[in-house]
Amino acid sequence: MSRVGNKLIPIPEGVTLSQDGRVVRAKGKLGELTTRLQPGIDVKIDGNVATVETVQKDRKAAAIHGTSRAMVANIVEGVSNGFKRELEIIGTGYRVSLEGSKLVFKLNYDHPIDFPLPEGIKAEVTDRPPRVTISGIDKELVGQVAANIRGLQPPEPYKGKGVKFVTEQIRRKAGKSSG
Repeated sequence: MSRVGNKLIPIPEGVTLSQDGRVVRAKGKLGELTTRLQPGIDVKIDGNVATVETVQKDRKAAAIHGTSRAMVANIVEGVSNGFKRELEIIGTGYRVSLEGSKLVFKLNYDHPIDFPLPEGIKAEVTDRPPRVTISGIDKELVGQVAANIRGLQPPEPYKGKGVKFVTEQIRRKAGKSSG
């Protein structure tokens, strides 16, 4: 039995949650999101609380119970508050700028890297220290865009230069020792 799947999902004021067959839809002040439920999973909406239940008592439904609850909770959280990820750029000469709907990175290459932002994603850039804040209502898309930006120049373990998440700890290695 899933402990995550049994948790209640509070529905904040101003958010409406509805189910139409296998599709769960959330509307809020920031927008609208949908998610599809797997067979054997159902959502019960009771006032300002929703619960995700297994309809079929089989292993497949039990295995996806907690994930389904997390997906429904994420769309409710997204349309009410939104999500954001912060990235930090470390290195001499490493820079980022926001030009319209794309980020332009200068990261140890002989050319700048243009990174177009997908629909529904916003970015903010600060200079000291160089940071990029990715925000949006879809948690999966925000995380994927942040991971793609980090993948442009992952942090290296010797000097720590590169693009990293603000909360990420870089395990540093000792360089060569002269003998």
